[in-house]
Amino acid sequence: MSNLTTSAGVAAGLIAFAVQRGADRAALMARAGLHPADLENPDARLAFGTYVALMRGAQDLCGDPALALHFGEAVDLAEVSIVGLIMNASATMGEAFAQMQRFGRLTLETEGLSDGPRFVLTVRDGQLWMVDTRADPDAFPELSEGAFARLVCGPRRFLPEPHVLEVQFSHPEPAWRAEYDRIFQCPVSFSSGWNAMRLDPRIATWPVALQPRYVFGVLTRRADDLLQELDDQKTVRGRVEAVLLPLLHTGEVGAEAVARALGFSRQTLFRKLKAEDVTYEQVLDALRHRMALRYLTGARASVNETAYLVGFSEAAAFSRAFKRWTGKSPREVQPARVAAPGDLPPSG
Repeated sequence: MSNLTTSAGVAAGLIAFAVQRGADRAALMARAGLHPADLENPDARLAFGTYVALMRGAQDLCGDPALALHFGEAVDLAEVSIVGLIMNASATMGEAFAQMQRFGRLTLETEGLSDGPRFVLTVRDGQLWMVDTRADPDAFPELSEGAFARLVCGPRRFLPEPHVLEVQFSHPEPAWRAEYDRIFQCPVSFSSGWNAMRLDPRIATWPVALQPRYVFGVLTRRADDLLQELDDQKTVRGRVEAVLLPLLHTGEVGAEAVARALGFSRQTLFRKLKAEDVTYEQVLDALRHRMALRYLTGARASVNETAYLVGFSEAAAFSRAFKRWTGKSPREVQPARVAAPGDLPPSG
């Protein structure tokens, strides 16, 4: 498993959109274990699993299974990511596509792209297609849905004529098929062999230039710095945390299983962590500490719920660990709220 991430700006944009459509902000952030401080810097990185949890939570809280389509339709990439700003400052659609290829990882990272960018152009039967090449797309089809909706609806606001002529998805046709037709305004098919959009062959020369050229240079220099920071953050510790995060509540957090998920032996994992001056136990303990604080202070979870979410089978054991981490009881760090049934009494 790779240490995939998304930008905090994208996550914040999704939260704001979902709140506009009726979701409760606190409840949605709780679904993803997010704290307000996580979203203060739009260029900060969050685990990719956080974005998946946000999308699924937003769909549920808004009662809208087509939320990814609606998010892509309504929110321009420039509102949530420097990548969108760079694309808007590009001279032509061809240059905008090249910049999306160059900086796309700053928006979000996806599985299976070690050999190249996520979106590629190809010609099939004389027709030009843009293909989403991420691995296992049907496990989270919302990612292709949202990206395609954004790539269609954003340029539609300034291009003189349609630039996307056909859309194909690999996942089966959903019950909300009519929304695809309304948003894409072109033939849409499902259960295809790929996720792809057929483009007008003239598209590369069509002008964009929504921002001055000076802005393009400033933004690309900043984006280059962010890419370097992203590459520098690919530590073994970070990769271990990415594997552990969705497993904490199960208690199945043994080093052997984590090493296997990373493609290491147990001994190799320990050696690599030692080179980063940390042990496996320290990584696990620190992750539990950090997530417990998020759940208690920002997510409005009860003490017993938090104990479960970070992998403690007994609330008393969690309280002892929390006291060791912070010098306080779990109750002491919670914001004022109505006590939940089953919460622990204050410990001394």
